[in-house]
Amino acid sequence: MMRANLLRLAQSGRGNLSIAARRASVLNVNQRLTAMLLPRAVSHQPVLTRLFSTSSPVANQTAPKVDIAPITQAEYHDLADQYLDAVLTKYEELQDEYGEVDVEYSSGVMTVKIPNVGIYIINKQPPNKQIWLSSPVSGPKRYDYVRSSEGQGENQDTSEGEWVYARDGTTLSDLLLKETGIVVELGSE
Repeated sequence: MMRANLLRLAQSGRGNLSIAARRASVLNVNQRLTAMLLPRAVSHQPVLTRLFSTSSPVANQTAPKVDIAPITQAEYHDLADQYLDAVLTKYEELQDEYGEVDVEYSSGVMTVKIPNVGIYIINKQPPNKQIWLSSPVSGPKRYDYVRSSEGQGENQDTSEGEWVYARDGTTLSDLLLKETGIVVELGSE
């Protein structure tokens, strides 16, 4: 039908052939779009929606106050290396005991493969002075060094601290204990 109209316009001399072809192609595209969209618009298929609510208990929680310790780059490297060495020791003990656990540590990046759980990646982030964790169970988290309250003040350099996730106040040691069963113990300096 469209070809017949196009030929009629061209034979009658009333219109330019290229203008008629453009009009026909626009009509053709519009008809195709309408044909594709109309059945969906007319049918009463349910529309999938994702509802968000701010009334859940998680939404109403406030993040705990975490005082991130101001440390130098040298202190950061010492603290992070000491912690990662302790974690590596525990995972190597787990590897020796069970054999199925695979642990690799190189250039500040530790990869721990635990069967039936997944792959953990724990690494240093010197620009941010953080330790990052990628967990197959709880997802990615960034831990800052937080000194314990009893050591703050004049003797701040002698205080002990923990690597803490600022959003919820949990420590990296607690998460590793909960998810992988290792207890990280730092030796005294």
